[in-house]
Parts: sequence; structure tokens; C-alpha cells
Amino acid sequence: MARPRTAPRTVEHPDLSQVSLQQALEALVDPVRRTVVAQLVGAGQDLSCGTFVAPVSLSTLTHHFNVLREAGVIRQYYVGTTKMNALRTDEMDTRFPGLLSAVLAAEAAEGA
Repeated sequence: MARPRTAPRTVEHPDLSQVSLQQALEALVDPVRRTVVAQLVGAGQDLSCGTFVAPVSLSTLTHHFNVLREAGVIRQYYVGTTKMNALRTDEMDTRFPGLLSAVLAAEAAEGA
């Protein structure tokens, strides 16, 4: 008997028109989440969850990915069994013009 096919794994993402400025700001206020966003920008490409450097456990990092995804900051998708992360830069800039760049510039200035 043939094994039943399974549906590809998918991740739900919010329509950014339904994300409030408050929700976006709350997602970006946490230093671990800003580090995730900064690493995505610095890489210039999508990154798997396991490639991020963060001062928290993997389960806590998963929570941070979920908060960023639910606020529309990142898009997550699977390549095989690997969960990838991508910034929703264009969509965020349309919904909240300049927010991501301002937060990242402030983060860089604070770190210098």
C-alpha cells in the first residue's frame, strides 16, 4: 500500500493592512528581535532559523521569530525541512514608510 502524500508545510502570515503600528513597534522594541532583523539585512538573503546568532535558547528564539512573523516583519517558509526567514522589507515600507530603516539605523548608532 502506498503511503499517503502529505501536504507541504506552510506558515501563516498576516496581511500587513491588518497589522497595527503598535504591533510592529512592539515586535521591533525587543533587542533580540532587532538582532534577527539586522542579521537578515546584513546577510542580504533569506536565512534558516539555525543560522542566527542570539543570546537566547532555541525555543526562545522560536518565540521571537513568531512575534516578528505575526507583526508582518518577516516571512517564513520551508525548503524541505528547513524553515527559512525573509524580511518583508517592501511590504513594511509600504505600510510603515521608513520604520525598518529608522529602527535599524538607530540600532547601529546605539551599537557604535
